[in-house]
Amino acid sequence: MSHRTLVDCAALAAHLWDPDWRIFDCRHLLSDPAAGQQAYRAGHLPGAFFCHLDDDLSGPKNGRNGRHPLPDPQELADRFGAAGVSCGTQVVAYDDAGGAFAARLWWLLRWLGHDRVAVLDGGIAAWLAEGRPLSAAVPKGQPATFVIQRQDRVVSTDDVLANLASQRFRLIDARSPDRFRGENETLDPLGGHIPGADNRFFRDNLDADGRFRPAAELRREFTEILAGFDARDVVMSCGSGVTACHNLLAMELAGLPGARLYAGSWSEWCSDPARPIACRTSTIAA
Repeated sequence: MSHRTLVDCAALAAHLWDPDWRIFDCRHLLSDPAAGQQAYRAGHLPGAFFCHLDDDLSGPKNGRNGRHPLPDPQELADRFGAAGVSCGTQVVAYDDAGGAFAARLWWLLRWLGHDRVAVLDGGIAAWLAEGRPLSAAVPKGQPATFVIQRQDRVVSTDDVLANLASQRFRLIDARSPDRFRGENETLDPLGGHIPGADNRFFRDNLDADGRFRPAAELRREFTEILAGFDARDVVMSCGSGVTACHNLLAMELAGLPGARLYAGSWSEWCSDPARPIACRTSTIAA
């Protein structure tokens, strides 16, 4: 059996030392980029490799491509291959943020054509709550060949700009409602959102324990916000293409596959003053 959206702690524990499984720790703090690796060194799931959001799951920034541009596909494939990920490997990603960063790894692997990847539901908190062990040992990779079969899961800024007039796809922003409205912006130089976008805060996908809500509830809520659009005509964005992946995972879990990612998201969009910005219900034209 392969896991393609979520996996629970019991299933992961049963395969902890399975040579066909690989675990990746994706813990991260946007305000302290070193915190995730420090937490990993203090204790992580046994056998887990560490993936840094900035260094491993993102590419170089140039000031115009957002805070977390997509990594080079071959370099990313080489990283996974060095950890032993091949076409038959079941990958599990976890974090301590309700899947906010683990979902980025989940999406990236699917972008490369590897669907046998899941997020640990509840993350490391659920693992510890069940009394399961941590380890400080850093695993040694057994290199494997990772073959890229890249999927069409991305739209560009030009696509989003053209969509302002054509409305060919539904754009949904995963940031918190206040940031979407242009309030309390601390990560990007400008506040607001892309005109025509709607808001679905990624944390609304989770219950009070930090686990994903039932698929039926997610399907009902996403169907409402899709407003008649087919899931394949939906594009997710956020601040930098990270938490948007959480909404994409939730849609897959809800049985609404096929949505795509605007990887540059708000941080790329607002880097060019010629692009229009919406705040609350108003739009600021260039």
